[in-house]
Formats: sequence, structure tokens, C-alpha cells
Amino acid sequence: MKEREKVVRLAKLAEQAERYDDMVEFMKTLARMDVDMSAEERLLFSVGFKKTIGARRASWRILESLEQKVTAGEQPGVTINGYKKKVEDELRAVCNEVLSIIAIHCLPLANSGENVVFFYKMKGDYYRYLAEFSTGTEKKAATDQSLMAYQHAMVVSSSELSPAHQFRLGLALNFSVFFYEIMNSPERASQVAKQALDEATAEINSAGVEGYKDSMLMMQLLKENLALWTSELTGGLTV
Repeated sequence: MKEREKVVRLAKLAEQAERYDDMVEFMKTLARMDVDMSAEERLLFSVGFKKTIGARRASWRILESLEQKVTAGEQPGVTINGYKKKVEDELRAVCNEVLSIIAIHCLPLANSGENVVFFYKMKGDYYRYLAEFSTGTEKKAATDQSLMAYQHAMVVSSSELSPAHQFRLGLALNFSVFFYEIMNSPERASQVAKQALDEATAEINSAGVEGYKDSMLMMQLLKENLALWTSELTGGLTV
């Protein structure tokens, strides 16, 4: 068995066993082989890190909420803040590692429009995760990098992928969330979501749309977000 095949099998086994830290290590090994990842490989790479970062993002949000409930100056608040910083350090380490791997081993080897969009979107995502908890100049730098990565992915997806392609829709979904959550702009978020939906609707029912179910899921999520953001912009009034 070739080393590449072995690593992929081990990553899949680790995923089944829900040992996501191991899964990440296996996929880091594969990335460092400097190969243009297959659809299966890039999914394993993405899922492993998503599980790893997802648990820490959830923990940070809980601690952030708890900290806000504590009256300023109380000892529990100091304890929470210290523990939250520990989680932030872990988040920062994971994000920086992912971004380094993408820059050094993934994007230089990406030879298809799908892979370019996939990894630039992922780059935008992980800079967005950094921006979620960062402050000051660190937050601005992460925000700027996330914006540039998403914008580049949007340009490539517009020329390389159909409007109903699951990657193009997933990119629009995350880019719109970036505008809403990081830039505090429901207007821009709504524009991105609406444009993606309008462009995809005409094509989604045509025969041969690859990843039809995934595309439909992305469209549903875009619709739900758009309805929420539109409601906010109109003060809860609907026509």
C-alpha cells in the first residue's frame, strides 16, 4: 500500500473513532507530501480541522457568555477570563497551523478551480475564526486577510464554477456570515446571500448539477440567513 493511501485510510479510521486530533495529524502528513488533494482528501483535511476548531470555538462562546454575566471586579470573572485566554491560545495555534499548511502545501499545488476555491474559502474561514476572538490590530489584520481570501475565492468561483455548484454556494454562505458577524453589516451580508441565491435558482433544477443535495442544503441555509437579516434591516416588518 502506498504511503498516501495508508495515511488516508488512517484518517478515515480516526474519523470513525472520533479521534479528531489523530485525524488532523494524519491529514497534516498527507498535506506535507505536497500533492494536489483529491475530493476525498480535501474533505478529510477540512473535516478534521473543523472538528478540532469547532469544539474550541463552542467553548470560547460559552466562556464569553459567562464572563459577560459576571459583575466587573468579581473574582469569578477573573477566573473565567484567564480560562478564556487559554482557549484563545489554543484557537490561535490551530488557526495559524491550518493557515500555514494551506499557504505552503495546499494552494501552491491546487490545479483545479474547485481546489483553488476550496482552499481560499478555508483560508477565509480560519482568518474569520481568528477575528472572532481577537482585538485591536490583531483583529483588523485577521479581518483584512479573511476579506481578501474570500474575495479571491469569489472571483475564481465566478469564472470556474457554476452558480449552483456546492462550493460556490458554500463560499457565498460563509462570506455573507463574515459580513454579518465580523463586519457587523447585515446589508452586505444580505447582498452576498441574495446574489448567490438569485444566480443559483435558475440553474439548480437543471439536469446534471453535481452535488445537488449539498447545493440545496447551502441554498436553504442562505435563505434562512437572508430572511433573518432582512427582518433585522426592516425592523421585523415583512411585506
